[in-house]
Amino acid sequence: MDFNLSDDRRMLKESLSRFLQDRYDFGTRNRIAASDEGYDKEIWAQMAELGLIGAMLPEELGGFGGQGFDIITVMEELGRAIVVEPVLPTAVLGAGILADAGSDAQKALLEDVIAGNLLLAFAHGEPESRYSQSDVRCRAEKSGDGWVLNGRKAVVLNGDTADKLIVSARISGADEDETGLALFLIDAGTPGLTRRGYATVDGGRAAEVMLENAAVASSAEIGTPGAAFPVIERAIGRGILAVCAEALGAMEAARDMTLEFLRSRKQFGVPLGKFQALQHRMVEMCLEIEQARSATILAAGRMGEDRAVREAALSAAKNLVGRTARLVSEDSIQLHGGIGMTWEYALPHFAKRLTMIDHLFGDADEHLERFIAFSQAS
Repeated sequence: MDFNLSDDRRMLKESLSRFLQDRYDFGTRNRIAASDEGYDKEIWAQMAELGLIGAMLPEELGGFGGQGFDIITVMEELGRAIVVEPVLPTAVLGAGILADAGSDAQKALLEDVIAGNLLLAFAHGEPESRYSQSDVRCRAEKSGDGWVLNGRKAVVLNGDTADKLIVSARISGADEDETGLALFLIDAGTPGLTRRGYATVDGGRAAEVMLENAAVASSAEIGTPGAAFPVIERAIGRGILAVCAEALGAMEAARDMTLEFLRSRKQFGVPLGKFQALQHRMVEMCLEIEQARSATILAAGRMGEDRAVREAALSAAKNLVGRTARLVSEDSIQLHGGIGMTWEYALPHFAKRLTMIDHLFGDADEHLERFIAFSQAS
């Protein structure tokens, strides 16, 4: 397996890196995070023009990538700047589902998504579901030639600003069955659908979504009703890979900030970096980040494999990234001392994002159990 970036990916990585350095400094990021929308329309349009969204989708659908390595190329750079724009919910989750299982009419919407004109959100998690991918209690019942949906969705990323939501619902079976699930593409203004948006602790936006007799036409169906679980699992798998790569970028940024601090801050007349005990802690941090990188690259290379191999690799990466993110966050702040907890300083914001990434799509403990299960299955 060749782990070197292709010329196209390398050019995208360099272009995105320059763009973020020029247009997305820490002050700009905080201003956007504090806004009601949670993203900047002008910057989002510029990101789309750079090809950031198109990189997440295959060529036959108007993109120019769509592979695991395209996802990690983009998301790692975004992690270095703790970008709050809705790349994960729109480009990775929402657009990925439409590309995977959407009808021709639904796939036609991807042109607007790639252009930055249409925002998506994936409304799947529920108040009782915790990390289960199949625990869906939102119900869809057949009504004429359409469906009526009732239920609640929790912590829907970008759920309050999305133009369309992809909603999972159960049409048959028990609450945790993998069979009996369906996906629907619903306009945000659909009667019976209400959203309560809020800011998340790491600077993003999410929403609680309520569905009360929300009627949708049969054209809203994504794929085959009752057989949506594999689509959901693949979508969450892309999300896991994306946040692992984002965490790599954030961890490397935190590491570099800590190294610079240890080189410049003096104690007893010498830089802190001269003290051997602190050197050992930095070496451990660097080694752990490289291990997490290797696991993430392996997961990217396994995205096209069968279910057991793919999911085992993703869970291995998520487990290792989660544990490493905690180490990097805690040690970076501790090595900085009091300044590491200062709101005006970037480091604690990286730490908050890394903490939240551990909990997105299942924490380290959840994925350890999942890795064991899929490893035994393969």
